[in-house]
Parts: sequence; C-alpha cells; structure tokens
Amino acid sequence: MPSSKTSTPCNQLAAPDLQRALLHNGSVAALYEQAIRRGEGQVTSTGAFATVTGLHTGRSAADKFVVRNAETEGTVWWDNSKAISTEQFDVLHKDFLAHAAEKNLFVQDLFGGASEDHRVSVRVFAEYAWHALFIDHLLINPTADQLRGFTPKLTIIDLPSFKADPARHGVRSETVIACDFTRGLILIGGTSYAGEIKKSVFSYLNYVLPPEDVLPMHCSVSEGSAGDAAVFFGLSGTGKTTLSTDPLRTLIGDDEHGWSKKGLYNFEGGCYAKVIKLSAENEPGIYHAVSQWAAVLENVVLDKDTREPNYASEALTENTRGAYPISYVPGASLEGIAGQPKNILMLTADAFGVLPPISKLTPGQAVFHFLSGYTAKVAGTEKGVTEPTATFSTCFGAPFMSRHPTVYGDMLRKLIAEHKVNCWLVNTGWTGGKYGVGKRMSLPATRALVNLALSGGFDAIQFEQDPVFGLLVPTEAPGVDTRILNPRETWADKAEYDATAKKLVAMFAENFKKFQPLVEADVSMIAPALKAAE
Repeated sequence: MPSSKTSTPCNQLAAPDLQRALLHNGSVAALYEQAIRRGEGQVTSTGAFATVTGLHTGRSAADKFVVRNAETEGTVWWDNSKAISTEQFDVLHKDFLAHAAEKNLFVQDLFGGASEDHRVSVRVFAEYAWHALFIDHLLINPTADQLRGFTPKLTIIDLPSFKADPARHGVRSETVIACDFTRGLILIGGTSYAGEIKKSVFSYLNYVLPPEDVLPMHCSVSEGSAGDAAVFFGLSGTGKTTLSTDPLRTLIGDDEHGWSKKGLYNFEGGCYAKVIKLSAENEPGIYHAVSQWAAVLENVVLDKDTREPNYASEALTENTRGAYPISYVPGASLEGIAGQPKNILMLTADAFGVLPPISKLTPGQAVFHFLSGYTAKVAGTEKGVTEPTATFSTCFGAPFMSRHPTVYGDMLRKLIAEHKVNCWLVNTGWTGGKYGVGKRMSLPATRALVNLALSGGFDAIQFEQDPVFGLLVPTEAPGVDTRILNPRETWADKAEYDATAKKLVAMFAENFKKFQPLVEADVSMIAPALKAAE
C-alpha cells in the first residue's frame, strides 16, 4: 500500500531506493496492519501490538562502532567508543545497500527535537513494519507542509536480517550498530531490539548539539502548573519515567531532552517505558498508555487465550518495554517545550541501602554525581551477581555520550549557576539494609519526598550534613516517616551499615579518579570522604 506523501530523495550514497519502499510515511494504522499481516507480532486484549525480539532483548553495546576520521579524532570520547575506519564503514554500507535492495522497506521521515532551532530531520529505513511503527511513536511527526521537500540530516538503515562479517567489516560479531556522525548515517544490523534505533538518534544528538550550545540529557522532564520545570536524571530502573509521569504535573518527556538558552525541549514525541511489574495502581499513567491501540509491547508475555499482557512475567527478559506516543499519556505536553528548570533530581536505586532517600546538593556535588552516574544492580539481575553491585554510568547515560563527559558536565555546571537551579539526589533503592536484608523505598514515600522538593516544601526545613557522603539531608519531611531520612538509623546492625557505607565511598572515589584532573577544584574535592562513620 504506497503512501500518498512525497519527499525529496536523500543522498543516494546514504540510502536505499525510496521507490522500492512498501510504505513511505505510512500512517500508524497502515504500519500496524502490515506488522500483523507479516506475522511480526500479535494483537493484545487492549489493542496494543506485542512482539518478541528474539536473541537481543536489550541494546548490544559491545557491537556499537563510530567512524574515526579527521573530524571525530579529536571530538569523540574514544575511551567509550569503539572505532571503525571510513574504509570499513564504506564496505559495510555497500553491503547494507545490497541487502536492502532485496527488501521492501518501510520509510519514516521524522524529527529529533521539538525545538525548531535545533531539531534534526531523520529518515529511517526499516525492514520491519513494527520498527517503523515504533520509531513513528518515539520521534516527532512532521506536518504535511514539513514533509514537502523533507531532507534528512540523519539517515538510519535498520536491517535486523543483515549479518555482519567481522573479518570483512572490522566489527565484533554478526550484530552491528555503526555510526558515521560526519555524514549523518547509522547502520543497524543483526538485532531486532527497537531501542537501538531510538538510542542511535540520541547518540547522534549528543554529538551534534554541544557545539550549538545545547546540553543533550538522558533525563525525563515534567512541569508544574506554575511553569516550574523539573529534570529527572536516572539510569534504567531508578524511576525516571515513573516519577515524571505524575497526574499532578505535565509530562514534557520521559527520556531525552535538550537544554538550550530558551529552556528545555523534548527530543522525542513518545515514551519507551520499562513495564516489568507494571500495575494500574502504582503507575496509572504508564499503564493507561501501554493499554492503548497500537502501543508497542516488547517481550511482554501474553496469555495464550485472552492475550492479556502479563507484566509480572520475566520469562523472556526483565527488560520488558512499552512504546507509545506521548499523546497516550493523559495531560502530557504535545508541544514538548518547557522553560528553564527550577529543580534537577538525580535518581539512584542504591541497592546497598546507605544513601538517604533525598538530599540537597551543592552545585559542585551536582556535577560530581552527574559525572558519577551511580546506581546499583541487585543480586540475580545478571549471572554471577550475588550481592549489590555498583554501576557508574557517567552523565546517567554513558553508552550514548559521544563526547567526553566533562563537556556535558561543564555545560551543566554553567546552566545550574545561570538559572539558580536547586539540585537533589534521590535514592529510590533500599532502606533498612542492603538488597536481601532491607526493603525497597516505597513509591508513595518517594513521590511525597519528590513533591516536597518540587513544591518548595523543604524551604523552611532544617538540613543536616550526612557524615559519610557530605550530603545535606532534611531533618523532617511533612507526610513522610521521619525515621527513613537518616539511612543509618534504619539499619538494625549499625556496624554493618558503617562497613557498607565505607565500601560504597571507596567505589565512588575509585570511579572518579579518571575525572579528577579534568574538573574544577570544588568538584574534585567532593568525592565522598568517610568523616564520622565509626
């Protein structure tokens, strides 16, 4: 079913033949129909589309490569990026085009970024109809006028059936995500996990936006009725999507944003929520959204008879996902634009159970924790993990940071100072002991603490300095059990708390060594020092 929409063909070097596209800018209904007809998934009891991604149920970070050339040599963070030569990329690209010539692809023209000043035009060639549906949900749909003469700045060719040859292409395996930032071309092969498409766009924006004086951020954003915007940084599983999807506030976006001179703006037009253990009671906004027609569910187990999603099941993966347009979230912003933030919240799921549930950060501490990007894996999430394991992902999104972290850290510091932003560290992890001994912070308690921070409820509250991490902790929190504010007091075994806190302090300090020579003195001296935990 050909599309009636037309657009200017992009650079032939970068793209398959548009004339062979099965659908070009197909509607949601047309893409949904094609995905079902082609056997790419199933219709759920709610009308959502459910699919299984096979071998890859998450990103394949070890298979991501960036072209190293004269431009990127001095601009890409090579300690974090695997290099591929221009010559190797060109061979890979040629083979992608040959493979694509045998396929009837789905092509979507979209925008990355709600800001008219800084958005990037993106053309995605997808082998699967459901991948085209997914990215149509996740990016921003141009108007009919904007589609006329649409010229992509970034082109993505997504071919799950393509198998790379390590010997021929200079890559690691049959799976490949190859990025040429200079030419604006990304090749994705050997994986059906749709998140690779979304995060490839983010990696590109992380490269091209800093020179435009825009800070790209792996964060969610919400806004109160008074126009008080809040930024939520956090790794997967820390509550970034959950806490920003609040019926009392307007959701601007759940995952990726830019911070420019004019304020905050969403890179996307949809959400990609983790849905393991999702319930209508705890996360009504997300539950409502993934239950809508044509929402995309990845690796969610369905009842074979009723087709009802079983969000509690980890049979396929713990990383079950739901993708949907932001219009599916009641009261969410369709414009994706907010003013300058009043608050920044950095979320961590501390499975060691030693960080306070909320603490106020100085600007130096905010940069320290931003560059640290700490959270903790719990026992059982990965093979061989038998106790909490610290994870440090700089800028709360290391795999997508195309430039050196200090580039983003310096920008954040200047923006915090310029706009006098309040900064907070929120532990959504454990209290009363580490994982297996203590219990998870209750979501209602965390929401209450976050709401107090956002509403100015802590303005008249006294703060005390935590003796271990140097954080400023409120002595009380209206509506919340005061006993949880001091983590040491929640532990039955105080000596065990002291030993565990000391262990985490050492991890923070060791991780920060690589940044210490590159940051200003007030940040380098923030590294937590055990002062009085004996």
